[in-house]
Amino acid sequence: MLDVKSTLKDAEERMEMAALYLEESLARIRAGRANVAILDSVRVNSYGSMVPLNQVATVSVPDARTIAIRPWDKKAIKDIEKGIMDSDVGITPENNGEVIRLNLPQPTEERRKDLVKQCNKIGEKTKVEVRNVRGEIKELLKKAVKDGLSEDNEKDAEQELQKIHDKYIKKTDDLLEAKQKEIMTV
Repeated sequence: MLDVKSTLKDAEERMEMAALYLEESLARIRAGRANVAILDSVRVNSYGSMVPLNQVATVSVPDARTIAIRPWDKKAIKDIEKGIMDSDVGITPENNGEVIRLNLPQPTEERRKDLVKQCNKIGEKTKVEVRNVRGEIKELLKKAVKDGLSEDNEKDAEQELQKIHDKYIKKTDDLLEAKQKEIMTV
């Protein structure tokens, strides 16, 4: 017999994972403001192995258009610059021998619209995932009716599932709206 509570809990966890994925993906999109999350994918050669940038340097945001990277080992500056150049960040680093600076350019109107479209694509993927989870759980509930679950319990579970679904679709919309506002703010 299907345990309705654990099934709904599982559905909610999967929808939460989709929302977290969206949040992380949106954080990596450059909106014209300095954000250290855009450097999360940067890997640096440190003593023969590739490690995340934050394991070889301190990354900070001194102002809205600049990211400062202070390596713990001054000899690593060239490796850090190479890691940034090889990544998909798309910003040329400048160094003064001690600190590497990334100056973020002001995005053009067209670029901002492209970024909004990119955000919407990721948001739509998230919504599709949330809907797929709902569909899978509905199928499980229908099969459970055949295996002895009462139809009243199935209807209640479907209503609860719909509430969870609506909550995560709204969360997705809210995240997208906030990111779009951030992108379009000049």
